[in-house]
Parts: sequence; structure tokens; C-alpha cells
Amino acid sequence: MDLETLVGAARDASTRAYAPYSDFRVGAAILTENGAIHTGCNVENASYGLAICAERNAAAAMALASPDDREIRLVAVYSPDASPCFPCGACRQVLREFGCKEVIVEEASGLRRYPFEEILPHAFGPEDL
Repeated sequence: MDLETLVGAARDASTRAYAPYSDFRVGAAILTENGAIHTGCNVENASYGLAICAERNAAAAMALASPDDREIRLVAVYSPDASPCFPCGACRQVLREFGCKEVIVEEASGLRRYPFEEILPHAFGPEDL
């Protein structure tokens, strides 16, 4: 998978964000182990705590699409309003639930890959139950 293709899917998803309160648009694109791409955008709510991040929406789309392809190889996160744009803590935990291995963000110098353990060290997962 060409990383630019995946980041392009995240960029495209960010254009669909519903962010009337923060004007902070985010798109995410998940690549599964079987090669499927699932996207999501952030959806805000007047009751701020009910907003849903792009990464969690992409994970929900992935879970809905195929119960047999729910392992995340990597996720690209993009915002035209901030660079780099990393997943929040809640999103990191959800991505961890599905075995995410890498996160890609766009920095001033270009695309940068981060091993997931680097952005969420000492994660709590299903094996800890």
C-alpha cells in the first residue's frame, strides 16, 4: 500500500468532518491486515463530550464492514487545521484494541511513521483482562 494513498483517504475524510464548534477538522484512514481501507471524520456535538473523533469513526466503520478483518496494520491521521495531528488518548486506546501497529501523520517535513508502542507505551489491552 502506497502511504500517500492512505493519507489521501484521510485528507478526503477530513473534508467531510462536522466541526461547527471547534473548526478543527480531522480525517482518519485505517488500513487493515487484509488490505481494506476504512475512513472516518470527526463529528462534533453541542454537548462537547458526545463528539466522536475521526479515528474512532474509522474503527467503527471497520468493525461494521467485516468481522473477519479487524486487525489494524496502520492508521493515517490528517487535519488541515494542525500538523502533525495525532490521535487523542481515547482514540489511541481504541486503536490498540484492534492491534494497531503504526500511526502515520503529516509533518512539515512530510509523512512520518510512528510505531504504535511509541505513541501509547504500556498500553492496556485484552490480554490484560
